[in-house]
Amino acid sequence: MVASFYPLAEAAARVGGDRVNVTNLTPPGVEAHDFALTPGDVEAIATADVVVYGGDGFQPAVEEALPEAEGTTVDVLAGVPSSGGAGTDTAVDPHVWLDPELYQQVVEEVRRALADADPAGAAVYARNARAFEGELAALDGEFSSGLATCERRVIVTTHAAFGYLASTYGLTQEAIMGLSPEAEPDARHLAELDTYVKQHGITTVFTETQVSPEVANTLAAEAGVTTAVLNPLESLTRDQLDAGQDYASVMRQNLATLRSALGCA
Repeated sequence: MVASFYPLAEAAARVGGDRVNVTNLTPPGVEAHDFALTPGDVEAIATADVVVYGGDGFQPAVEEALPEAEGTTVDVLAGVPSSGGAGTDTAVDPHVWLDPELYQQVVEEVRRALADADPAGAAVYARNARAFEGELAALDGEFSSGLATCERRVIVTTHAAFGYLASTYGLTQEAIMGLSPEAEPDARHLAELDTYVKQHGITTVFTETQVSPEVANTLAAEAGVTTAVLNPLESLTRDQLDAGQDYASVMRQNLATLRSALGCA
């Protein structure tokens, strides 16, 4: 089985268990939006029984290679409610996995794809999916309680990846760039954000792990505030994987970072 980037690969591994060998096309530490496939990646897509990916332009290189696939291809994000990207650089915001409740629906899409391709394993996939979804429900509860009472409720982020998380837990996202981290920030927008940060008592500008922090650092310095890292979980680094980190552990790091920056009780 091939998964196009980390959240789908983790869902596939958790649901598939011992019945499934998962290949993640996005290398550790590589930004997932726009990367080049190797010939080996194209071959993996062509020969996999199942390919799960995020469509609508999230990973153009993967979508361009899909006609080579001999097995089943499933746009997992197509089955999950998502918001439009009006006024941004992408038609749809794909970052649904940053909301643990919506990520449960991603897990269900993966379970369905595996069960369709391997009916003999359907019961195993259903059992594994229920277990993982239970963990995600518990994580959702941690976010709900952890962000319930905070002094501030605005997050200034590098790119607009955290809209679902913000909406679900009563926060407001103000992004330096659009949905694509490769987008160039607008000087006028940066000036407006500088004023916004100062007027609203914001203490932190959030940077990311696979995106240059230069612009966010500049905004923070000009506004006289600090920076902290929020991980959009599009991929994990090799060090994170070697340390045994996963979706839940990184999301809990995000929660701790948010609670500190927002002054949550």
